[in-house]
Amino acid sequence: MRIPTAIKLHKLSKTLELEYGPEQRFVLPAEFLRVHSPSAEVQGHGNPILQTGKINVALEGIEPAGQYALKLTFSDGHDSGLYTWDYLYQLASNQQQMWQDYLDALAAAGKSRDPDISPVKMML
Repeated sequence: MRIPTAIKLHKLSKTLELEYGPEQRFVLPAEFLRVHSPSAEVQGHGNPILQTGKINVALEGIEPAGQYALKLTFSDGHDSGLYTWDYLYQLASNQQQMWQDYLDALAAAGKSRDPDISPVKMML
C-alpha cells in the first residue's frame, strides 16, 4: 500500500496534490476525481455510471477516513465515496489513460463534460 507523505488541496486550481516521498508527486484535478469516485453512485455496484457535466466541479474539502482513506467533498454535493490509499495511487499512476478512456466514453455516448452543452446529432 502506497500512502502519500503529503496531501495538499489547492482550491484555486481545483486540484489535489499527492506526494509519495521526494520522488513522486501527482496533481489530480477535481473533475477527474469526481468522475472516478469509488462511490456506489458512480461505480454502480459493478456497472459504472458515466458521469457527465462535471467540468466545473471543485473540491471543497478533504478529511481522513480512519487510517486507510480520504473522504472528498465536491461542489456538486457529492461526498459519498472513500478514496483508499491504494485507489488514490491507482488514479494517480494511471491518470492519463483513465482520463482518455473517460473522454472516449463521453464521446461514444454523445455526452459532454460541460453541464450546459447537450450534443445534438444532426439528422440528414
